[in-house]
Amino acid sequence: MASSCNVDEVITDDSGDETSSPYRPKNKQSKAECNCVFEYTPAPGQFINEDKSGFSGESTPAAAAAYAKKRLDAEKYVSLGGFGGYIVVGFDHSIDNYGGYDFAIKGNSFDGSSEPGVVWVMQDANGNGKPDDIWYELKGSEAGAEGTIQNYSVTYFRPTEADTAVKWEDNLGNKGEISRVPSHKQDYYYPAWITADSYTLTGTRLEARNYDKSGNGSMWILPEYEWGYADNGSHIDRLTDGDNTAAAAVPNHFRISDAVDSKGKAVELEYIDFVKVQTAVNSQSGWLGEVSTEVFSIFDCNMIE
Repeated sequence: MASSCNVDEVITDDSGDETSSPYRPKNKQSKAECNCVFEYTPAPGQFINEDKSGFSGESTPAAAAAYAKKRLDAEKYVSLGGFGGYIVVGFDHSIDNYGGYDFAIKGNSFDGSSEPGVVWVMQDANGNGKPDDIWYELKGSEAGAEGTIQNYSVTYFRPTEADTAVKWEDNLGNKGEISRVPSHKQDYYYPAWITADSYTLTGTRLEARNYDKSGNGSMWILPEYEWGYADNGSHIDRLTDGDNTAAAAVPNHFRISDAVDSKGKAVELEYIDFVKVQTAVNSQSGWLGEVSTEVFSIFDCNMIE
């Protein structure tokens, strides 16, 4: 597991006493924002390996995680690439389930441009400080909807030549590619730190809604989903009616109480310690490229708002 974190820190409560409980209460030094990136594994995409996005030759998973943490610390976007790309973060405290909105994730969605990411949460049940327990998906508006597929997998294949598309196959027998776009000219969209010639990403897939409004490929629209996803122009969980036409970093808000298990049954979690965000759509938008979730920050919103 790649990690840009110190997982061996001693846990203390407000009095400074050590505790062996998996639950980590807030203290005076606690920060709202995530303080570590355990893993950054994007799918191939136009922003991957590109120096405009801050890449500087990362060649190992640990270096990629450190890159992502540096970006989040500065509230700059981290692209998750095409379907299944993900990031896993942790905090310096456990995030409590208050029954309402408990944490938030900033993306840059705006009216007509949503690139939804499914959100997963984990409780550090074994108390070892690592995200190696059970992931629970946070139910969103598309749970159970026609076109939503759980355990959907895509395998990406390393290109054999520079300046070529990344081929993929899914577990339904479909084939496609992450196409190159004129504005992103780096040699490869396949992550440089993934040494295997192919890798498979699995998660929940939402039905694609993007379409070409112009009819000639010049104007692509990416409609929002109602609620429950990162980087999504929801007028419910963004807590604003603004269209965000300037594409600023704005938060979607999430409830731990929306956690469900692999069968869709509600799970009661008093708190969580880790969050995973994963691109939820497998689609291209012509010259705009792949639908790819972007993350700017992840934070305990009850410490800020």
